[in-house]
Amino acid sequence: MRKYKVAIAGATGVVGREMIKVLEEREFPVSELLPLASERSEGQKLEFQGREVVVRRLKPDSFAGVDIALFSPGASVSREFAPHAARAGAVVIDNSSAFRMEQDVPLVVPEVNAHAVAQALNRRRIIANPNCSTIQLVVVMKPLHDAAGLERVIVSTYQSVSGAGQKGIDELESQSRALFSLGEIAPSKFPHRIAFNLLPEIGGARDDGYTEEEMKMVNESRKILGLPQLAVSATCVRVPVFYCHSEAAHLFFKEPLSPDQAREILRKAPGVKVIDDLKEHVYPMPVLGAGDDDTLVGRIRKDLTAPNGLALFIVSDNLRKGAATNAVQIAELLVRDHAAALRSASA
Repeated sequence: MRKYKVAIAGATGVVGREMIKVLEEREFPVSELLPLASERSEGQKLEFQGREVVVRRLKPDSFAGVDIALFSPGASVSREFAPHAARAGAVVIDNSSAFRMEQDVPLVVPEVNAHAVAQALNRRRIIANPNCSTIQLVVVMKPLHDAAGLERVIVSTYQSVSGAGQKGIDELESQSRALFSLGEIAPSKFPHRIAFNLLPEIGGARDDGYTEEEMKMVNESRKILGLPQLAVSATCVRVPVFYCHSEAAHLFFKEPLSPDQAREILRKAPGVKVIDDLKEHVYPMPVLGAGDDDTLVGRIRKDLTAPNGLALFIVSDNLRKGAATNAVQIAELLVRDHAAALRSASA
């Protein structure tokens, strides 16, 4: 089996470290791992496959001989450096929001639109990884849409602090400790205290009253599903949970779809795990989703406001399926279905 030189831009961040972990767990065929980060992280040592690899500074000329470049350094850095990686012959899989809505960049969730990967090889050699909350939603919506025709979506999210990176994790931990010890609370990463609180604000505020995070879910869902007119309304909330995003989704269809039919469809759907027995207190929770690459779905029931509506609850690990695992799954698609294009690029 051919092996590939893989670069990770943003390797010392919380998602970058998870990417390294997922590459090893899934036994991705890596010939050489090249961890890249900012100047302040240069020289750090990370472990991969039982040996230490040294972090190098991310520069325009960092990508010589690289086959696949996984990016997770933030949108501004991706905009600057991803084109350099692509010009050097790598295929870029970018976890930031930098390229998601650009027409000539595919936005890919392998269980939903794996065919879109080929688009990148014919154009800019950049593939976008969707927003974490969007990924878990479309993984569940796609098989139900195929069965009954999705028309409208209302979704409220309960997003963990790890979605804001290591600083978000640290802030929840420090504030929780401070509250128990009667210490002072000084919000830094978030605009208000996050410990034992909820913040109905993720991303910048727009003039229409929505946030950037909410509109990401609207626009990305439409692009991934190929439904440009799909009616989507989202409310995104930050909650004091370390890992896993949760969502309460109300889906409305053209055709009738019973809860039992939906459960049977979702049990057969790739990347989905049905956990649904309310009487026995069995349903998706962040403590069940953490570390799992599947998207958990439960509380499947009829929506009482519309004849063809369903309500359900969705949980997924935002650092894994919502970021690192989805990116590595895209890389696996490249290796499985487009290896020739990778060879010609790096030859």
